[in-house]
Amino acid sequence: MGINRHSESTGITVVTVDYPPVNAIPTAGWFDIADTIREAGRDKETRVVVLRAENRGFNAGVDIKEIQSKPGHQALIDANHGCFEAFAAVYDCPVPVIAVVQGFCLGGGIGLVGNADVVIASDDATFGLPEVDRGALGAATHLSRLVPQHLMRALFYTASTITAQQLHHFGSVYQVVPRAELDAAAMEVAKNIAAKDGRVIRAAKRALNGIDTQDVHRSYRYEQGFTFELNLAGVADEIRARFDDDLAARKAEQ
Repeated sequence: MGINRHSESTGITVVTVDYPPVNAIPTAGWFDIADTIREAGRDKETRVVVLRAENRGFNAGVDIKEIQSKPGHQALIDANHGCFEAFAAVYDCPVPVIAVVQGFCLGGGIGLVGNADVVIASDDATFGLPEVDRGALGAATHLSRLVPQHLMRALFYTASTITAQQLHHFGSVYQVVPRAELDAAAMEVAKNIAAKDGRVIRAAKRALNGIDTQDVHRSYRYEQGFTFELNLAGVADEIRARFDDDLAARKAEQ
């Protein structure tokens, strides 16, 4: 359990996220993702990083239970710092990062995928930000890199999800394949990139980040400020409590 890194073949580093059963990532896990991707990027032999996950879905976001179990706001601050570092590590990685998504990609998962260079998804994959339903904000910066502006707003306000097929239509998901073929499809793209001259690939990554019209670090940090405000005002606690009550009621009815 945790974050694992291995070399699949020449030039390809695979980073696997494994926090069963749903990959709700604890605070330390976000920092581990950041550290592992940065280590991979510093390895001059690496030409592409494949970011994948085990378990039912790619990412269920922050481990809310961990935050709620600790008094005060320090756990929230730590989780937000961890997310910021993980998202930044993907974006700033000196080589392309391929995000490989199965099942669900929620909350912080959108931050990872939105900052990746290439996204490959299984045909059962869905993407969304449930933040509004949890009394939080964040990662609209990254969702806006996956869908047009007005759709992003509708998805954010309603906490709705969008399918891999829909994202493929917008061009933000490169390929949609059956889950059983997901890793093979990702490796095929990774091998294509890894076959290039590593010096050119690293220069290309710097160039593409340099011409990006959005400062993802600044805009995400701005969003985080409103999450802190909602928590300080007690609004987030009220909403999470209602959510927990509704969840308990649904379980009791089953």
